[in-house]
Amino acid sequence: MRKVAFITGATRGIGKEIALTLASENYDIAVNYRTMSDSVTALKSDIESKGVDCLLVKGDVSSYEETENMINEIITKWERIDVLVNNAGITKDGLLIRMSKENFNDVIATNLMGTFNVTKMVVSQMLKQKDGKIINISSVVGISGNSGQCNYSASKAGIIGFTKSLAKELGSKNILVNAIAPGYIQTSMTDGLKEQIKEDIAKNIPLKRLGKPKDIANLVKFLASEDSSYITGQVIHVDGGLLM
Repeated sequence: MRKVAFITGATRGIGKEIALTLASENYDIAVNYRTMSDSVTALKSDIESKGVDCLLVKGDVSSYEETENMINEIITKWERIDVLVNNAGITKDGLLIRMSKENFNDVIATNLMGTFNVTKMVVSQMLKQKDGKIINISSVVGISGNSGQCNYSASKAGIIGFTKSLAKELGSKNILVNAIAPGYIQTSMTDGLKEQIKEDIAKNIPLKRLGKPKDIANLVKFLASEDSSYITGQVIHVDGGLLM
């Protein structure tokens, strides 16, 4: 029987790469999406081309009710969730003096409350299984902070505290909880930056380049595997040495 992985925010960028990588490792994949599009159906086909099953579950992770429906749909199909990757996230950047409470709340609702909503329901299933891996995607800005990202940094710092606390709660239950803190990764968000800005960013990175989604996916693959069976409560930087 194949193991089941649920990846939130998996329709593009880092989440998409994680879904494809775990599919290549023979996991059945549940993909969370908010709006159906050609790219979502194409992702399903790409996953299934690797010889595994793919379930598309529609829902907004910031909604407790919609999250509950998604988890129930996955459990109905496979009766288990072995790996959860909390990747869904949004940005609504701006200096605090100009930031609306709506933009602050929206980012916290998706990034932090979304992580709570999904994890709470998946943990109930993992406790029944007496086994599971939870991998939360945080960010280096949750550690260092970043001008113009008070909302995003707060949400990602919250995920780190959430990860460490949950790891202590679940360690004796054979459920491992870790976080990944990506640095600057080549995604649609960074693609929109001017070349000069990207060059300036790279100068401050010891490896002198931006990372790739595959760099994050490879670490998820390791943390999801049995090779990581004595690792929990950790925040692992994948940032080319940006934060040391």
